Amino acid sequence: MPVSPRFLADTDANMTRLEVRKHFEALTPTEKKYAHFVGRASWEGAGIIAASMTPHGPALVRLALDLFTDPPTRHTAAPRLADMAALKAKSGASDEAWKHFVEYHVQVLNNLSNFKSFGDTKFVPRVGESEFGAVIERIGSAAVQAQFAALKDAIFGVEPEAQLLLGFPAQGHVSGYFSDNISKADAEFVQGFLEAKSPLFAINTRLFKTASGDFEVRVASAETAKPAETITAPDGRKIRIVHGDFSAELAAVADAMASALPHAANDHQRRMVEEYVASFRSGSMDAHCESQKHWIRDVGPVLESNIGFIETYRDPAGVRAEWEGFVAIVNKEMTLKFGKLVDGAPSFIPMLPWGPEFEKDKFNRPDFTSLEVLTFATSGTPPAGINIPNYDEVRQTVGFKNVSLGNVVGAKSAPNEKVTFVRAEDVALYKKYQTDAFEVQVGLHELLGHGSGKLLLEEEPGKFNFDAANPPISPVTGKPITTWYKPGETWGSVFKAAASSYEECRAESVAMYLCVNEAVLRIFGLGATEEQEDIVYVCYLNMARAGLLALEFYDPASRKWGQAHMQARFAILQVLLESGAVSIRELAATRDLEIEVDRAKIRSHAVPAVGSFLQKLNVYKATADAAAGLAFYERATTVPESWLAWRETVLERKQPRKVFVQCNTFIDGAGNVTIKEYDLTLEGFIESFVERRMTGL
Repeated sequence: MPVSPRFLADTDANMTRLEVRKHFEALTPTEKKYAHFVGRASWEGAGIIAASMTPHGPALVRLALDLFTDPPTRHTAAPRLADMAALKAKSGASDEAWKHFVEYHVQVLNNLSNFKSFGDTKFVPRVGESEFGAVIERIGSAAVQAQFAALKDAIFGVEPEAQLLLGFPAQGHVSGYFSDNISKADAEFVQGFLEAKSPLFAINTRLFKTASGDFEVRVASAETAKPAETITAPDGRKIRIVHGDFSAELAAVADAMASALPHAANDHQRRMVEEYVASFRSGSMDAHCESQKHWIRDVGPVLESNIGFIETYRDPAGVRAEWEGFVAIVNKEMTLKFGKLVDGAPSFIPMLPWGPEFEKDKFNRPDFTSLEVLTFATSGTPPAGINIPNYDEVRQTVGFKNVSLGNVVGAKSAPNEKVTFVRAEDVALYKKYQTDAFEVQVGLHELLGHGSGKLLLEEEPGKFNFDAANPPISPVTGKPITTWYKPGETWGSVFKAAASSYEECRAESVAMYLCVNEAVLRIFGLGATEEQEDIVYVCYLNMARAGLLALEFYDPASRKWGQAHMQARFAILQVLLESGAVSIRELAATRDLEIEVDRAKIRSHAVPAVGSFLQKLNVYKATADAAAGLAFYERATTVPESWLAWRETVLERKQPRKVFVQCNTFIDGAGNVTIKEYDLTLEGFIESFVERRMTGL
């Protein structure tokens, strides 16, 4: 079966570095050691990421590392990159075939599997199966050839088509979170019992079903000796809970975090690290929740980090979280700018299109910092901004933190990188202000998007965080609200798999609604009226373009969206089109598409339309009205049949995502922490992974 170009591994991707050396070298020796050990802890969990995406993810990563590591050093403390020129000569492959062979393995390492982290779709080599196998045979050891033989179907298989997408295995999709016989109904059945134990219980678990129809919930923990627990459902099926999933990886994580403890800067950091260690050893997400409380209270640190099972985007049930970890250095100059945005938040939040009844009683001033990433253990590209923790109880009572990742936001594109779907007369302006506009969008998205809004709760039977005797009037219906979160319910448990994308859409909409505000723009250093207008224009152009590019991440056969943020941006594009401020024109001669934003209609048409849309998103979320909210969001993100031809155009013109080459840190013989950066080449990227030494990989 011919492979759609959509599923071919990227070629000629722009390689860019997370520039951080000057910030690292300004750290004290103690700070460098703390950063080193937290970074080590982050990457020790990389095997968890690989296994959570697909059952064969870790083996694919090991194959890539075995191929390109100098064999005598592969499992030593100092592994070395193999002689790549010698391997190429030995392979007998043409220049193009060798490039595509190496590019495939770079993409596997970058995504820690053969599914894209941004899109959840499989990618296959641009080299044919026979030629790929011939290269393996010529350059690989007998063990490597055996590895490839076991993985051949996982690498090249494209039928049935459903296996090209992450999702529930019983529907033919792929997931490492579940055994291949788990259905959506199975996941929801077990989830009800796990939530009764604790709202957080399932976050670091995987679910498997036996031939008899019973279930095994595997809890990620370093400790393996905890006795199994069995729950018997009313229908007789058993749910067995066992600890010790990813025990080797989490033991290494916990040990590295424990090594960071003596170098913590203050008591909050020490207590945070202690809770991390307790969580990773025991598997307790309650301990992880406690770590986040101390993290929030650690205001204004020189080094910022977070680690654990954080985001639930990849689980088709929207419950289980993906492992990630980062350590970064605060950029004090940029942080001052974000501090002003935090200062202004109490005046900006009331501008949002809902009343005070739907907003937190008190704005918990967050720490909002601009960071230069030292290392980020994740699949694919690090995010541009983060607003965490995702624990509702912590966000509502203790608060949250916002971070903007400056060296991700400001990562340079290749000079010749093509800007698709933008009119020729807009390209220069778009390139000039894209980074500035994105910085404004990220700041508003993280602080005032994810940081706004109240969940109306019945905290315990008869105790409410609102006046239940006189319920607030919904600005959507004009009537008193009739729904709210019952005891034990959370935002995720009520809105389920759609929660992540829905919330990203709400945060993006807040950014679009407030980015026209003059006071906001002045905070970002944009004082001149003409420059402000250009930034606003590029903000809306950029969002409209993102909504069109989102079609790449929609699968018409399954009607599934593969990326939460892009689904959200598609919805906002629909709002902008309906407002009349944005239009898309087909160019018959070239079969291309052009986006046009009417400057004169941004404030008069687009902003009110976004506000009306945002109001509904927020009120449905605040009141736990999943019936109305999910129906509303499904309508907003349904792709019309007439758009499928445009989707083909988007796929034909898609650009590969940037590949970030990250540094590594090492402790030398004198006990000093050193930093090593790598060439912006395929070989440099592979070398960075070879020298990272990740447990289980």
